[in-house]
Amino acid sequence: MSRPTQTLLACLMLLLGAGVSAQQPAVAIPKGINATFKDPDLNVDDWIGRFEVESREVFSARREVLAACDVRPGERVADVGAGTGFYSQLFAKAAGPSGRVYSVDIAPKFLEHIDERALAAGLRNVTTVLGADDSVCLPPESVDLVFICDTYHHFESPQRSLASIYRSLKPGGRLVLIDFERIPGKSSEFVLGHVRAGKGVFRSEIVDAGFEFKDEIEVDSFEENYLLRFVRPKD
Repeated sequence: MSRPTQTLLACLMLLLGAGVSAQQPAVAIPKGINATFKDPDLNVDDWIGRFEVESREVFSARREVLAACDVRPGERVADVGAGTGFYSQLFAKAAGPSGRVYSVDIAPKFLEHIDERALAAGLRNVTTVLGADDSVCLPPESVDLVFICDTYHHFESPQRSLASIYRSLKPGGRLVLIDFERIPGKSSEFVLGHVRAGKGVFRSEIVDAGFEFKDEIEVDSFEENYLLRFVRPKD
């Protein structure tokens, strides 16, 4: 084998190696990643100040995200990792009185806040659900859309949680995932230390759980986040 050929092969191996390594989980799920949210003394106002500000991409782009979710009147939506509930409110209005939104979270304080917020807004189609570390705790084939925003990287048991999400979706139901781009050398130190893997890994995990990848929606204002859409195949 000639030296140019050897050099070319070596370069190809390096490139392939880089691509493979970029698709592997870079860090373990940080220990205690969800402890703060389970704290009975959780200060919801602090999190409103972090979550519901225009400097947060998923808040400032909420109208574009809502359009990508394509919620129709009468649909049932699961907002998984609902947090302070601002997306739950948008979904409730889009689904209308004949629809329903299930605000799923592991934080009882967030759920109390969402209940109070829905009552104040006159939204009677919002139901709060206390999720588990490995389940969204929803009945089989009960929802048309599952929405997971900046929450998937918090799943402590991704495979079991995905299995519960798959069961909860009706055949043909949609899954919308938003999470952080994790690119070594580009992403922030917070993301590199907090988010266990990049887009390719998360996409593969969801496909391995039985979902079909549909597409990636380009949200103009997203710099740190991405939006992927999946479908549960029809039986």
